[in-house]
Parts: sequence; C-alpha cells; structure tokens
Amino acid sequence: MNAPLPAGTEPLVASGQSHPHESAAAQIAGAATYIDDIPELRGTLYAAPVMSKVAHGKLLGVDTQAALALPGVRAVLLAADVPGSKVLAAFAGDEPVLAQDSVQHVGQVIALVVADSVMLARRAARLVAPRIEPLPAILDVREALRAQSFVLPPVTVRRGDAGQALARAPHTLQGTLEVGGQEHFYLEGQVAYAQPLEQNQWLIHSSTQHPGEVQHWVAHALGLDNHAVTVQCRRMGGGFGGKETQAGHLAVWAALAAHKLQRPVKLRLDRDDDFLITGKRHPFSFEYRVGFDDSGRLCGLQLQMLAHCGFSADLSGPVADRAIFHADNAYFLQDVEITSYRCKLNTQSHTAFRGFGGPQGMIVTEAILGNIARHLGLDPLAVRQRNLYSDESERNTTHYGMQVEGNILQPLITRLADTARYPQRREAIVGWNQNSKVLKRGIALTPVKFGISFTATLFNQAGALVHVYLDGSVMVNHGGTEMGQGLHTKVAQIVADELGVPLHRVRLSASDTSKVPNASATAASAGTDLNGRAAQFAARHVRDNLAAFVSGIDGVGAGAVQFAAGQVITPKATRSFNAVVALAYANRIQLWSDGFYRTPKIHYDKTTLTGRPFYYFAYGAACTEVAIDTLTGESRVLRVDILHDVGRSINPAIDIGQIEGGFVQGMGWLTSEELVWNDQGLLTTHAPSTYKIPTAGDVPTHFKVDLWPEANPEDNVFGSKAVGEPPFMLAISVFEALREAVAQARGDGLAVQLNAPATAERVLWALHT
Repeated sequence: MNAPLPAGTEPLVASGQSHPHESAAAQIAGAATYIDDIPELRGTLYAAPVMSKVAHGKLLGVDTQAALALPGVRAVLLAADVPGSKVLAAFAGDEPVLAQDSVQHVGQVIALVVADSVMLARRAARLVAPRIEPLPAILDVREALRAQSFVLPPVTVRRGDAGQALARAPHTLQGTLEVGGQEHFYLEGQVAYAQPLEQNQWLIHSSTQHPGEVQHWVAHALGLDNHAVTVQCRRMGGGFGGKETQAGHLAVWAALAAHKLQRPVKLRLDRDDDFLITGKRHPFSFEYRVGFDDSGRLCGLQLQMLAHCGFSADLSGPVADRAIFHADNAYFLQDVEITSYRCKLNTQSHTAFRGFGGPQGMIVTEAILGNIARHLGLDPLAVRQRNLYSDESERNTTHYGMQVEGNILQPLITRLADTARYPQRREAIVGWNQNSKVLKRGIALTPVKFGISFTATLFNQAGALVHVYLDGSVMVNHGGTEMGQGLHTKVAQIVADELGVPLHRVRLSASDTSKVPNASATAASAGTDLNGRAAQFAARHVRDNLAAFVSGIDGVGAGAVQFAAGQVITPKATRSFNAVVALAYANRIQLWSDGFYRTPKIHYDKTTLTGRPFYYFAYGAACTEVAIDTLTGESRVLRVDILHDVGRSINPAIDIGQIEGGFVQGMGWLTSEELVWNDQGLLTTHAPSTYKIPTAGDVPTHFKVDLWPEANPEDNVFGSKAVGEPPFMLAISVFEALREAVAQARGDGLAVQLNAPATAERVLWALHT
C-alpha cells in the first residue's frame, strides 16, 4: 500500500496515488460539519416520533392532550396534517407518510411531536396515546408464504431443465439455510433539518445518499413542484444503503412540521428509535435441491429464496432481483431454477444495504458447494474451482444471459492460494485438530464475482459541474454524495489530472439538487464510475476551451496543447495554468462547464430478468482461518488474506480501506450481528448493549490485502473498478471456515447445519446436531 504523500511532494499525476481523504484533517480535528453541526436558525424547533407498540392493528385514534399540555410543546402532527399526498412517493406507493387507519409494525411512526427542545419533544412523544385494536400479525416468513403475503409478485428465473438434471445427477443433496439481516449502524444517525424560505420554498439539510429522491418525496408530501425544494448534503457519517431511501422519511417528517408551524424544524432519531423505525439488510430463508457428479461439478439446482421484506416494498424488488443475479457468484449454473418470493411481514420495511441482495444470493451457493465437498470428501476449494466460469463458450454465460467477460477468477484464486499457502495450511490444520480436544480450526478460500451497475438501467447516469475561477482554483459539484467512502477525493483526483493542476487546487462542494438535478443515489458501488466520469467530461470541456484558445494564440493545433503540473504547454510556449485562465477570461472564454455520463452497453428486461444488467464484474477472493471453542461455541478469526480486483486504482489507500472495512462489516453480519424479534414483533436487539458490531479486537493480527494489478478492460474512468460493495462478500470465507471447523470437530462427514449469523449459540448447536 502506498503511504500518504507529505505536503509539498505531490506527483505530476494525482490519480493512482494514495492521497489522504479530502476531509480527513477536518474530521480528525472535529471541524467537519455534519447535519447536526449546522448552526441552527433562530426559532428552530425539534421533532420526535410517536411510534406504534403493536405489530399490526387498527388505528382508532390518537390522544394528544397530555403531550400538548406540556409547556414548550408546539404541536402534534397526524396524517391529517399532511398538505400533499399522504403516501410517500416511493415507487410502489404502499407506505403512508404517517400511519392512517392501521399500523403495520412495532416502531411505525403514527405522529410527530414538535417542541422547543429535543428532550422535551421526546418526553412529550411518550405521552401521546394511540388507540390501537390489535390484529393478527405475520412475523414468520413461511407463514407469509402460506398466506401468499407478498409486497411484490414472485419471480422465477430458469435455464435448462433443473428437474430433469437432478433426476440424472449421480448425487443429490437438499437442505435449508437461514441468513439474518443486519443493522446499518452508521455512526451518524438519521437526521434532517428543514428550513422554510421565501415564496413557499424549502431548504432541506438531509443526511442522505439520494438528495434527488428526498427532494421529490418532500415536494410530494407538501403538494409542491420539485423546484420549490432544495436538498443539500455535504457529507454523511456513514450510510451503507440505510440512507438511500429511508433518509427520505426523516426529511418529509421534518418538512411537514416546519410547514405546519412555519419555523425551522430538526429531527434526529435517538439510536433506539432509529433501530425500531428503519429497515435493515433483508434476512433470507433458502431451500435447495442440488445435483452434482463425482468431482463436485454442479449438474442441476432448484433454489427457493424467501426475502423477508417487512411491511412495504421499499427496495425489496431490486434487492431480491440482485440476489437472483448473484446466486451464481463465481460459478456456472447449467440447469437451474430460482424462485424468489418477496414476503410481507409485520416488521420494519427492509431496505438497501451494502451488496444489495448480492451477499444473500452468494452465500447460499457457497454453502451448497461446501456441503458437496464434505459429502464427497473433497477439498472445498477444489470443488469451487471445478465449478468456476471459464472461457469455454458453453461455460461463460450467466443464468440471466450475460456473458462473463474479463474473467480473472482462476488466476486470481490460484495466486491467492499460493501466497496464502492454503494447501499447506489446510493440511496443517487437519493435524492440529487431531491433537486439540477443545479448540478446532477451519480454513476456507472463497471467491467473489460482483456485477457493477444499477440493475434499473435508468439510474446509470450522472451529471457534474466544474468551475475554474480567475485564480486558477477549481470547484466541482456532482450528483454523488460523500459518506466517508472517499468519492469526493477520487473525483478531485480525476478532475485535477484532466486539467493538469495540483490536487490541492481542486475542491468539492456539497451535493445540491439546485446544481445537479435528478441525480441517482450514491449506491450500487457506482459512485466514482458515474460521477467521476461526468466530472471528467465537464473538466474536459473546460480544458478543450482553453486548448482552443491557446492554440489560436500560438498558431498550433489544439491537440498539441498539453496540461500538466499546473502548466499549459505548446511547442512554442509554456504558461502557468493560472495565467492562461486569466487571459482566457479577458478574452471571454467559458471557464465552467457541465458534464454528463451514462453507462454504455447495459440493457435488461425486468420482466424476464435477462440481458446485460452490469457493465462489468469486479472479482476478488479471501482466505480466512478461524478457531472455535467446542465447549462454548465461541469463535475467532485468526488470519485473513485478500486479493481483490479494483482495476487500476485511483487511490490505493482509499480502496484498501474500503476492502478492509467491507470485509469486517461482512464478518459482523455473519458472526455477531443478530437481529431478534420477539413474538409480539418487537425488535429486542435495538441498542449496542444487545446488538454487537465488530470491534478492533475482532480484527485478526494478520490481515493482508493485495490489489490485483490489471486495469479494467472496459472503458471506465482511469481503468478503475468499483470497490464499495464487492469486498463485503469476501467475508463469506469466514462463514465457510467456521462451517469447516465444525465439520472437522464433528468428524462424522455429515452436512453442517449452521445458520447465519454464526453466533456462539448457533456454532454450539451445529456441533451437536
């Protein structure tokens, strides 16, 4: 990994270097502004939610008297106070702004209390008394399946004839797998600050991954045109998908209160309330039947996916679709039938989370391959390699009809197995386990093939603005949002290189719907691909303007004008970039421009789930060694080796940070982060005391990350590849290593029934069943 560069030693080219995050110094000093740090306007009020304590019921009325009697309480808002549409502007139109005639989950927001202080609003909210007549609640996904309780219709994807392939297969296995959800646990909770402006216009400060959607939702709820609402976001303190749609709720609620009282209103959720109100990663339940030959090669697969969606659709459709797309992970599925049910439950409405259904789709196939290997007495890695996509024409097309191009799976896995000494360590672990009665070890090497692009083709577009000021400094604005992932840093590097100026001369401004309209969410790992390219195009327009101007002065072709190291160079003269800018302005040359980019090649039929939904694939692999305590079920990750494909890295330090963070977050999903709802529909793990994310102590001492050295073969910005989501799924190696440790501890050759997360209780249960 390249070390960050000391001040004053910037290279001639910004991209490809490990520059510090553009806000790092401010964040360390506590000077980086988040929504709750914005100086509050005089007269600001504070809102707090009133939540349902019933999972399903008729809402008969709401008693607000006790709350309104408290001095300093200004109002209690109900559904009747919504001036525009009482249904959120989500695509399915199935979620009310505030509960109206019924409640659908514990934590659903029924009303908003507005008061002079945060604590007063929260105290008053507890005094509001909804009258609810309980109704039967569906809390079990198989009960939802029996009742045909769905948020969206089921989807089936087929290739070949899985039934016949299974009948012919030399071996078959069947089984189930339960995979839990995951709380986003962003450091900065959900927050919005709504400010009324003149002429019924509104400024919304929102911690959101999708300012354009927040704009649309707020305008829809207030009964206004979109141009009456401006949404700004300089940065988020983490998002992970949890602020893609669900930040919109906070913004709408704050705007409703501000509209009613004509005062600025801030709404910041308490962490416990955030847990109860907002959706999580979708839990999934799987049933499968698989056929295979003596070498472990798959012959046929029938797979049923039950997505636990919660009470409304939210993003469950595309999440469940991506789970189907990624059920192959890195493997060719010859005869396959996948049926996906999008089940409606009386819980929070689950939403986007890093990987967006991809992790759930991949993990079941990895578990199946691990079971096949143990059934046949083979090395699981050998079975995985036997099933990889290859360049053979009959084994290089996905089950949804996309050709796998630029496939580096085999050489990447081979290199990692060699550098991590997988064969030698696997043999050593077998010997170690024979001599250790209580502690047992396991090792696994699993690959990742992750498709990059929004599966909804229309979202694969981006815009940007580049302004060059008279002193030669540069301001960039684009439609993406910064949530700590380094998007703004990478965009600044790209623009600096396009204009040939030092990186410190480029600055990024807050995401703002009044500057770049209709921007897509910063999601699907496509933030740099889309916004970086749009900003590059905008900078290129400015550079071309300057090149044409300078070529006219020097009497040379515009192609002969070079921009590098803060200089503009022609065969006849060298001038500073600043001097050229000043001269161009004096000659009325345009020094700003917009840029627009749309991803090429992609197409997708959402009715059949076929086509080319992804521009390219990102690849990677991880080799993980674990230990389990057979008396307690406790586990520990001992060593991790990763080889990951980011193409030609724009910023190696940021990319490696994303890989490390993604892996650890995935490790938490599969080991310690357990969501538990009781039989009344209450999420009982709604605080750090009961919901356990990984800590620094859970990270192994040996945690090695290497980058694959080849550029993206597709024409992507700087030859890079997306890095936000793919590393998350590298943590499936932890789960498979745990299953291998359990199998070696048992020594009976039977299938390991271990569900995720693999808590100590579940590991102990798997050891003895």
